[in-house]
Amino acid sequence: MPYPNCSALPVVLLSLALANIAAAQDTAPAPSADPKAPAPKHFLITDYGAKADGTTLNSAAIQKTIDTAATAGGGVVEIPKGTFLSGSIFLKQGVELFLDDGAVLLGSQNISDYPKQTTRIEGHFQPWRMALVNVQNMDHVRIGGPGQLNGNGAPYWAAFRSAPRGTTNLDVERPRLMFVDHCADVRIEDIALQDSGFWNIHLYHCHDVLLQNLRINAPAGSPSTDGVDVDSCQNITIRKCEISNNDDDIALKGSKGPFADKDTDSPPVENILIEDCTFGSGNGVLTCGSEATIVRNVTVRNCVINGGANLLTLKLRPDTPQHYSNITIDGITATGAGRFLNVAPWTQYFDLQGQPSPARVIDHVTVRNVTGSFRLLGSLRGTVGDSISNITLENINLAVPTTNFTLGPTENVTLKNFAVNGAWYQLPTSGPAAALPKARAPATPATTAPAAAPAVPATPAAAAPTTATST
Repeated sequence: MPYPNCSALPVVLLSLALANIAAAQDTAPAPSADPKAPAPKHFLITDYGAKADGTTLNSAAIQKTIDTAATAGGGVVEIPKGTFLSGSIFLKQGVELFLDDGAVLLGSQNISDYPKQTTRIEGHFQPWRMALVNVQNMDHVRIGGPGQLNGNGAPYWAAFRSAPRGTTNLDVERPRLMFVDHCADVRIEDIALQDSGFWNIHLYHCHDVLLQNLRINAPAGSPSTDGVDVDSCQNITIRKCEISNNDDDIALKGSKGPFADKDTDSPPVENILIEDCTFGSGNGVLTCGSEATIVRNVTVRNCVINGGANLLTLKLRPDTPQHYSNITIDGITATGAGRFLNVAPWTQYFDLQGQPSPARVIDHVTVRNVTGSFRLLGSLRGTVGDSISNITLENINLAVPTTNFTLGPTENVTLKNFAVNGAWYQLPTSGPAAALPKARAPATPATTAPAAAPAVPATPAAAAPTTATST
């Protein structure tokens, strides 16, 4: 839609945005393969006893294939067409995993087929079930092919849904689909990830990662099926992916609790690029939290929302020092039923550990060039003690059933060419910050798991105001 002329962004915001994009553009790892090197040797899992009948447990046979390839100096472990049931498998240095067209690595529905080890989960370390595919302490990781990883997650979802009200994620054991831990130069491409029992892809303490052409899907009612969890990582590119699930689409994570900023196991999440992706359902195309400390230099651009996903979710934990900064969202087309903004307190089972509530800061967030429909405009509000500043919403043209928007104390929130339902939008009067809530005790732990959108608005009248600022 044509907009009236408006003033340029302030120099500082423009500089930050350009620096953000420039940093993010270079996040994809450079190709590491020598084009003159001989093709790697392929190791077919059926040559080592794997059976494609969908019922034989193939964990040992697949692991034997991986171990043989590693001993031979590396190569490609190939999963051919067919359905191969498996529990946890562990890649080794120099070994790639490739799923042929029609290949399905099907996760076991017996939780005991996923060994319990001390692992990273929800911002700390504890004994927890390992993923279907595990990659740890490796460089030059390659996982791909047109096949599918299928978590077979229905019984895990049912176990969580039947647990007592107030049950936390970690009260009911469920396996992740893929866990990549302390790795560099990672490429995961082309595969489909379906029906994970828990999180789909969990990246922890990794850098220089490319996720490309992935199809990640979990149905409504599948709890905690995050698409990609980027935990304490740097230089991550997520490109040309399709993600739809029942929780965060892409979540940026770190540590939690009043001493989280002193956690040396949780370096900042920074230099993240998400581009040319399509999102269906989910709690947030981009979510910061539930456990996160420092997140900075993030770009989301040229993406589509065609389901119920929120555009931006920023969770503010009253028990955790947090700083979310230099986040740019640019070029979004939405025909969905989610929230435009979901910036709000997040208070599930927080624990101040006898400490005062630490500082939480959001600054230099730009959302621009967004058109289409949402169910709600949402909220921009924190808890008492939060600082939210330098927010720019520019070239926005939305259709929503209601124009209600929750605004808390903020500084320098600027609207430029922001239209809602065919009229220029003005910020509502700012209300108070949310009060610091009382901590709640978790429920008694549960047993472990068993074996059509409105049209885009017309162009507003040229005489309408172009800028609104809230302080």
